[in-house]
Amino acid sequence: MAYLAVIDQSACVAHGDCEELAPDVFRVEDVTTVVGTAPLEQLVSVAQSCPVEAISVIDEETGEQVHP
Repeated sequence: MAYLAVIDQSACVAHGDCEELAPDVFRVEDVTTVVGTAPLEQLVSVAQSCPVEAISVIDEETGEQVHP
């Protein structure tokens, strides 16, 4: 299974924790963008570390949200 991170741009404040924890997945400049993917456990961990809860994780095949 493949999982994707999704950023709620209206909630994101570009704090940078996500890029620090997963630089192959997130890029923070003026806004945060998703540039890659990672295992589910890593994506959920990064999403949980977001101070404004702007990251969700979805199952790429089904489109179902798996976090939060």
